[in-house]
Amino acid sequence: MSANSSYAAAGVDTAAGDLAVELMKESVAKTHGPNVLGGVGGFAGLYDLSFAKDYRRPLLATSTDGVGTKIAIAQALDVHDTIGQDLVGMVVDDIVVVGATPLFMTDYIACGKVVPQRIAAIVTGIARACAETGTALVGGETAEHPGLMGVDDYDVAGAAVGVVEADRALGAERVADGDAVIAIESSGLHSNGYSLVRHILANANLRITDAAADLGTTWGEALLEPTRLYSGPLVQLLAHDTLGGAIHSLSHVTGGGIAANLARVLPRGSWVEVDRSTWSPQPVFRVLNDLAGTTLESTEGTWNLGIGFFAVVAPDAAASVIAELAALGLPAWQVGTVTVGDRDLAGFEQGAKGVDGGAVRLVGTYAS
Repeated sequence: MSANSSYAAAGVDTAAGDLAVELMKESVAKTHGPNVLGGVGGFAGLYDLSFAKDYRRPLLATSTDGVGTKIAIAQALDVHDTIGQDLVGMVVDDIVVVGATPLFMTDYIACGKVVPQRIAAIVTGIARACAETGTALVGGETAEHPGLMGVDDYDVAGAAVGVVEADRALGAERVADGDAVIAIESSGLHSNGYSLVRHILANANLRITDAAADLGTTWGEALLEPTRLYSGPLVQLLAHDTLGGAIHSLSHVTGGGIAANLARVLPRGSWVEVDRSTWSPQPVFRVLNDLAGTTLESTEGTWNLGIGFFAVVAPDAAASVIAELAALGLPAWQVGTVTVGDRDLAGFEQGAKGVDGGAVRLVGTYAS
């Protein structure tokens, strides 16, 4: 084969891929506990499930996701060691919604050109967040796509698996009339609605390197704020001797915003009015809406506006759950109450993501 017909000439550098693996091996290995068999580089990751024999009826939970166009901010700033936390947040935190403990995760990175240090930075961020959530990073893939992606372009995706005892699984069927709806604070935008963010900045002729005076940072720094990780504290809460059983359902506020994601974990025939006056969205949401000439209310279906998770809990346990969440590092507060019964549901969000669940609407005015 001539040099001009080689794989390298086509734009694929296998040696760079091997170097990237070497650079990330140590951080990945730190996520491996005794249940992970083998090391980095195998065709498949092996995870010992022997402990599941102690379950009466173990259910496996799985989730997959990406980070969306937040990656464009990381690429523009050439900062790649935080985007992995966003990926873990988007994937692993969906696992805990059903009450499952995350076990392991795999990742996939597609890029125009393998730059070993860049790939290693991405995976190091993934591994660091996996370790924080108690999730083993058991495998992954980096694929070079020359001609399809630019040399500095990449995208990331991941999938995770968890386990839950069948009779401990959370869901709308556990929710009852009078249950308290507790909001758990987000760290900011997380990883949703960045196409709108970038559109707003472009229309305002702002670059991500420009200072965002009202935020005390550059726009890029503000927008790269990593997604808060919820699964570690929530797994601890679910294992609590007295409070764990009081948790009836959980909701991860991602794409679709506040009302739509809460409605997915409520039973059919129920409704909730979420009281805006119980919290104040972080400044980043206010500044972006001011730039766009829009209102916070108009973006409730796009951004989390300060709520990263919901917990629907037994009413007599609400205060204790809020206190325990605070002790675990998750600020929380009650935003509403579940009501089961007929009423006019005009203006309520229903049927989100194809789920025939409850109905939710936001009422009142946000706190200053």
